[in-house]
Amino acid sequence: MPNRLLFLLLIFSQTILFSQDYNILDFGAKPDGKTLNTKAIQSAIDIATKNGGGRVLIPKGKYLTGAFILKTGTDLHLQKDAIILGSTNPKHYFNLNRWKALVLSDNQNNISITGYGEINGQGRELALHIDSLFYAGQIDSAEYNFVEKRPKYYLRPQLIEFVSCKSIAIKNVTLRNAACWVQTYDKCENIVIDSVRIESDAYWNNDGIDIQDCKNVRITNCFVNSADDGICIKSQYEDYMCDSIYISNCSVRSSASAVKFGTVSHGGFKNVVIKNIKIYDTFRSAIAIEVVDGAVLENILIDSITAVNTGNAIFIRLSERSKKKKMGVLKNVIIKNVKVEVAFERPDYKYEMRGPALPFFHNIFPSSITGIPGHPVENVRLENIEIIYPGKGNNGLANLPLSRLDQVPESIKAYPEFSMFGELPAWGFYVRHMDGLKMNNIKLRIKEPDYRPAFVFDDVKNLEIRNLKIEGDKKEKHIILHDTKNIKIENQAAVLKL
Repeated sequence: MPNRLLFLLLIFSQTILFSQDYNILDFGAKPDGKTLNTKAIQSAIDIATKNGGGRVLIPKGKYLTGAFILKTGTDLHLQKDAIILGSTNPKHYFNLNRWKALVLSDNQNNISITGYGEINGQGRELALHIDSLFYAGQIDSAEYNFVEKRPKYYLRPQLIEFVSCKSIAIKNVTLRNAACWVQTYDKCENIVIDSVRIESDAYWNNDGIDIQDCKNVRITNCFVNSADDGICIKSQYEDYMCDSIYISNCSVRSSASAVKFGTVSHGGFKNVVIKNIKIYDTFRSAIAIEVVDGAVLENILIDSITAVNTGNAIFIRLSERSKKKKMGVLKNVIIKNVKVEVAFERPDYKYEMRGPALPFFHNIFPSSITGIPGHPVENVRLENIEIIYPGKGNNGLANLPLSRLDQVPESIKAYPEFSMFGELPAWGFYVRHMDGLKMNNIKLRIKEPDYRPAFVFDDVKNLEIRNLKIEGDKKEKHIILHDTKNIKIENQAAVLKL
């Protein structure tokens, strides 16, 4: 990310000022946790906007409310021990542009949510209420997911939904228990999210932070505990993209993937820096980069990541889910200074709301980088990477021998995730359909033996491996090459060409 952009983001983080206070108690709000305060909160916001802007104060207490709209020039300021409680009645929610949420804003400028209070969506109670409406015949069957046995996501309100807004600040607050995603910023510009605590494992689809087709975003010093993806960068629209994103000094716990690009990936992602992230108890990937809907992803730096008790270290996928879309591009990615410990048991077992178990036997999944035939992932650099695997790969449980590499499915139209290919023939890294991979100072360790080799490269061009260390594996041939060209590997004795 250019230094100029970082400077501008730092300046922006200091420029949102509000001169006048509007206490919701003066508009009839009652802090008893029972009285519906939607009208009082909205009135305070409306008057503040009419008068040129100001702080809408939420004092100490519990304030039950339905959906309300944050408007230009207003700061929703939650004082210490102030709690906004989302109503559990779905009739108290609406949408402006996209989906329902507790706090909505469309096409507004200079808005913020600040203070040391809490927004609690009471998501489980709200979601179960919505679920009951289906069984009462009040929700159309088309709006119910029969596979997952729950109402579709757009029926379950988020906590925050901002669309096409500019100059946004979310600071210090706690966001708790959404019925769906916690917060989504869609086609917004100039966003600062700092020192926010997210505790949302009340129901499924509880993404912690979703940044969708936004520009100039700074996310720092946040804690995310979410029953779905932790911090997720998405691109929903072909004519938009995520551009100039900076994420640092965050901790993430996720029952899906911790830091993720995609799955929705129609427009693009560029100029993204992610650094100093601590990850734990994460079911899927610590780092997931997915381009499957025609997006262009380029110029990505991921630096200084530590992860413990996770199901997968690195997952990079370029594919084409729909032939109606143009083929995407995934190139120019740097991942460095990463240490991951992959778990043997399911890492998210402490979550009440867990994703479904896989319907097939398998050994531990390796990290993977995969394109599709004719469309390789391009120019990826991995540097100073340490991954500790449990090992225990057993060919009696599942077996895909090297003689059957061509039977690893391409799964071009499948939902992208680290388990999408089924059993894989390597325990460390599986790389297929790749052009331009540099690996320097890579250390892989298995705690117990695995029948598979550490690396399998299939249909790979321009591969360079330097300073490779393999611990815990006594096999002489660690690196398997199939249909590979222009290869530079320091330890040729460890290479087996098929």
